[in-house]
Amino acid sequence: MLLTIILGIILIVLGLWGMLSQKNIIKIIIGFSIMDTGIHLLILSIGYIKDRTAPIMNQAVQSAGQVIDPVPSALVLTAIVIGLAITALMLTYAVKLYEIKGSLEISDFKELKW
Repeated sequence: MLLTIILGIILIVLGLWGMLSQKNIIKIIIGFSIMDTGIHLLILSIGYIKDRTAPIMNQAVQSAGQVIDPVPSALVLTAIVIGLAITALMLTYAVKLYEIKGSLEISDFKELKW
């Protein structure tokens, strides 16, 4: 469990660094996806309780005290779908920007700068 928390934090920091330090739009989108995966790992590892089972009631599970909380898993599942949709939207914008300008470097887009 500690390993997944550390891995999640490393992925969040790595993705944030990738988003802030890169000039290529595709690399920024990849950084966003890496950070998103780190957040999912962190939420799942925080919601995990040792020596408990999945929240599926059957003959092996006698009481509700033997299962983990299903809410973090449900939130992560929803966040994965939302993250996929946002990534697809960002990639669509990147394709359109490349069609208009012929470049994916942020420094080539000066029309909207202050």
